[in-house]
Amino acid sequence: MAMDAHVRDLRYFVTVADELHFTRAAELLFVSQPALSKQVRMLERQVGAPLFERDRQGVALTPVGAALLPHARRVLAAWDAAWEAAQQAKSQQRATLVVGMSTSPGRGGLLPAIRSRFTAAHPAATVKLHQVSWDDPTAGLAGGLADVAFVWLPVPDPDRYTWVVVAEEPRLVALPLTHPLAGRDAIDFADLLDEPFLALPASAGPLRDYWLALDARDGRPARIGAEISGTDETYEALADGQGICLVAAGNAPLIALEGVVTRPVRGLSPSQLALAWRADDRRPLVLDYARAARQAARQPG
Repeated sequence: MAMDAHVRDLRYFVTVADELHFTRAAELLFVSQPALSKQVRMLERQVGAPLFERDRQGVALTPVGAALLPHARRVLAAWDAAWEAAQQAKSQQRATLVVGMSTSPGRGGLLPAIRSRFTAAHPAATVKLHQVSWDDPTAGLAGGLADVAFVWLPVPDPDRYTWVVVAEEPRLVALPLTHPLAGRDAIDFADLLDEPFLALPASAGPLRDYWLALDARDGRPARIGAEISGTDETYEALADGQGICLVAAGNAPLIALEGVVTRPVRGLSPSQLALAWRADDRRPLVLDYARAARQAARQPG
């Protein structure tokens, strides 16, 4: 039965075979020459035959040593590759994952549910939340500021990204409490067509069009009362009477403060919040966070 040799002993053997000099090999290995000789003798006892011939002329491989050498090199190469792979995996486990967002994804405990599942797979990883302005509809993905991001669909350049929908919510309308339509329990979108709307910045691309509900206007252009790029700006513009806006149901509490109300809207499709990542990003941290998001979306909490 073959006996297992230590990787260290094989490395010592290969170094001596390369140098054919015990003292030089010991210097390269940062060990003493007696310690090196002892380990080589132990390997020879395991093999059951001398690996080197030692005489006054120097050191030479025996036939057994020459037969062992190429196999020892392959074992060391494989071990070095395995060690490097293990170190990379360990580094990835300890790495930081940046999660971009332009709005809070904390609906119904969604964010903690994702974090708990992700942490179970990567206990040493750090998750960093990165708040991004509404100017960037990719919440940091496009510029590399985020590894994954919570985004509202549709996302621009969809071929660049992969995503999983984590929440689907009705689009409500936010309007000043003094607005003539504020007294209704629900509002037909047809009654909002001529109203001035608060719009995302032009840089938001298709997301700007979506929150103006261009898909439900039958080609009629939207009236723009003002542009908004954050929650505070939105509330101030609403309270000031600059326009109305559509808002996902989960974001309504951020907007429906003093002097502002939200109402259901008939005739609009629901909004979709997704976790997105770059389609070519196959890092384990990214894919495992996406997997955790998919699981949490199916089983909240």
